Amino acid sequence: MVRLNRTVSVAALVAVVASGCGSSSGKPASTGIVKIVAAENFWGNITSQIGGTRVLVTSIITDPTADPHQYESDARDAAAVAGARVVIENGVGYDDFIAKLLSSTSNHDRVVLTVQTVLHATGNDTNPHLWYDIPRIPSVASAIEGALATADPTDAALFAANLKSFDASLAPLDRIVAQIKTRYPGAPVAYTERVPGYLLAAAGLTIATPPGFAQAIEDGNEPSAGDTQAMNDLVSTHRIRVLLYNAQATSPVTKHVQDLARRAGIPVVPVTETQPPTEPSYQSWQEHQLEALLHALGG
Repeated sequence: MVRLNRTVSVAALVAVVASGCGSSSGKPASTGIVKIVAAENFWGNITSQIGGTRVLVTSIITDPTADPHQYESDARDAAAVAGARVVIENGVGYDDFIAKLLSSTSNHDRVVLTVQTVLHATGNDTNPHLWYDIPRIPSVASAIEGALATADPTDAALFAANLKSFDASLAPLDRIVAQIKTRYPGAPVAYTERVPGYLLAAAGLTIATPPGFAQAIEDGNEPSAGDTQAMNDLVSTHRIRVLLYNAQATSPVTKHVQDLARRAGIPVVPVTETQPPTEPSYQSWQEHQLEALLHALGG
C-alpha cells in the first residue's frame, strides 16, 4: 500500500537518545510547553491550532516537493520522538517509521495518537490519505484535543476552546464539498493516485480510474498494459470531467496521462500529500484545492 519501506538504524538512534532524553516528560518545568511530534505537517498544523501557545510541535514530513512514501527517518527524528509528550501518526502503513522510532525510545508517560485508530480505518486496501476525509477531520481534531488535555490538564479549557474554533473554521470546506455534490452529482473524474479519494467520495463524484492503475502508481510500480490503456482511454475519449494528479509523486506514466488530458481539453488539478509552505493552515490548503476542483468541474 505504500511505495517503499522506510528504514532506520535502530542502533544509531539508540546511540543518539540513550543519554536520557528518552525518559523526558516532554513538558519542561521552566516553560510548561508540551512537546508534540507529528509524523506529517498537516497533522502538526491542526495540533498547533488546537494547542496554541501551550504546545511546541515538530512535524517530520514537511517537504512538499518530495515523495512522502520514500521518507527515511534519521537521528534527529529519533531525538524529537524521544522527547515528545504526544506523538501523532497517520497509520495505515503511511508512516511506519514512527513505530520504529517509538520502539527505539522510552517514555513512560508518552501519549501516542494514531489517526487510523481514531477513524477506524481498517482493511487490506484502506486508502492511507486520511487527511483528505474532510467530513471526519473533526473526529481527529477532537482526539488531538483529548491527547493534549491528557498531557496538560491545566490547559484543557484552552484546548477545548481552540477545538471549537477549529471545527467552525472547517465550514468553508464543507460548503464547497456540498456545492460540488449538488451541482455535479456523480460526475466522473480520475486521479493518478488515491490521494484525494476520500474528498472525491465526500463530494459525490464518480472515480473512474482503474483501481490497478492507481494502486501501481501508489506502490511505485509500473501499471499493467491493460490498466494503462484503460486509463489513457478514459482521457482520450472524454469520459472524465477532471483529472487530478499527485504533484509530489510523478512518473513518465502519470506525466503522459496529464499530457493526454491537456491535449483533450480536460482540466487538470494538482493535489499534494504534504501541506505546502505557502499555505498557512490545513484549512487554506484544502480550500484552495477544493476551489480548483469546483472551477475545473465548471469548466
